[in-house]
Amino acid sequence: MLDAAKTTDTQVETLLEVNNIEVIYNSVILVLKGVSLNVPKGGITALLGGNGAGKTTTLKAISGLLASERGEVTKGSIKYRGQPIQHTDPAETVRKGVVQVMEGRHCFEHLTIEENLLTGAYTRTDGKAGIQRDLEMVYDYFPRLRERRRSQAGYTSGGEQQMCAVGRALMSRPETILLDEPSMGLAPQLVEQIFEIVKTINEKEGVTFLLAEQNTNVALRFAHYGYILESGRVVMDGPAKDLRENQDVKEFYLGVSDEGRKSFRDVRSYRRRKRWLS
Repeated sequence: MLDAAKTTDTQVETLLEVNNIEVIYNSVILVLKGVSLNVPKGGITALLGGNGAGKTTTLKAISGLLASERGEVTKGSIKYRGQPIQHTDPAETVRKGVVQVMEGRHCFEHLTIEENLLTGAYTRTDGKAGIQRDLEMVYDYFPRLRERRRSQAGYTSGGEQQMCAVGRALMSRPETILLDEPSMGLAPQLVEQIFEIVKTINEKEGVTFLLAEQNTNVALRFAHYGYILESGRVVMDGPAKDLRENQDVKEFYLGVSDEGRKSFRDVRSYRRRKRWLS
């Protein structure tokens, strides 16, 4: 299992470096406040935190999608394979091998599942044979999509649409996938299925994942390394195993304390902030 902390290890190459970035929306709303993280090649890195912590904004800063929402990186740098990408056009970022799967699945509802998958190959220049081969690979990972390939995406289930969104990303032959809230709105059994497939794609295809997820419990079981965001700042990071055993993480994100399982609502906000930021 990879350990993102070992960035000096010659066997682990850092693909993505986010260095002390600040993101502002509409020229006035400060959302990210000095976020830094490293994503090693071939690993699964989790970006954790509650709603509004800044996870999605971090992914959009990397993929170049902030401009469409009047957001911009005003400080810091984002590098992929040592090259700055924070001002790169999103389509060019895809060509570099970085693809984002948006929160909420975002399929083209009027297109069939297969047509949706094929839109993911629009930047490719390797011909129809390669695209067809990868389409079959996607169907092998997601057999349900093969069954539903002729169905209009808007009439498929939430789980099928999430599979379609991940499959569409794979069709671009990515080196790195930015996966935003894959568990949102899905039944626990489907969440496990999606994460198992992500793990298999990571291991068999060598695809690197940076995933933003509120479901800390499942994310830390599948990730190798994790970063926890609070109000636009990284407040804790470490190997996933260490975070799972950390008492604060267990209490505030996994719902378990020394006194047993407790509700997030039972924890006073000031106490929580004091622990993270002290």
